Amino acid sequence: MPNQSAPPGLSSHVAQFVAFANYNSRFNRAVYDVVDGLTDEERREDGGAFFGSISRTLNHILLADRIWLHRFRDVDLGGAALVGADLVDTKAGVRLDDEPFPQWADLRRERVATDAVIEAWAGSLSADALAGTIRYGNTKGVVREHAAWIAVAHVFNHQTHHRGQVTTLLSQRGLDVGVTDFLVFATTKD
Repeated sequence: MPNQSAPPGLSSHVAQFVAFANYNSRFNRAVYDVVDGLTDEERREDGGAFFGSISRTLNHILLADRIWLHRFRDVDLGGAALVGADLVDTKAGVRLDDEPFPQWADLRRERVATDAVIEAWAGSLSADALAGTIRYGNTKGVVREHAAWIAVAHVFNHQTHHRGQVTTLLSQRGLDVGVTDFLVFATTKD
């Protein structure tokens, strides 16, 4: 099993997570802007991705973000930034392939709202909080426990992973969202 102990310099991880939150917001906007030009039929077409279509994949990303933020709120990892946010409790029988926002306008609006919550939440993290442990039940009810910093890193990695699937589905249609590398984002001045 990989080492789950807190890596040295968790305060620098806080800055990294803030940068990842900003990066994800920016590239979510870029992806949604391109997807906006598709018809509803094109957004729903099964392109062979893990969740099938562009719409279902984007719904999955949003749903997973809200599940993780709910878990973080439950263990007070992020404090005030998550109070009042529209989050998802897995005890309600949610499945990772649910499509909570089948209407494009609703999905886009909720993505923007959740990205704002994630940016505020990332800015509220502390090295002490990241050094702690998180314990939660996954969507199948299995109790998991591991270092908090691993869970936080997973949230950003998860978005990037599935957003990459969406950019592939768009590329297959001849559509390009532009350079999506974090390195370019972090080193380019607007």
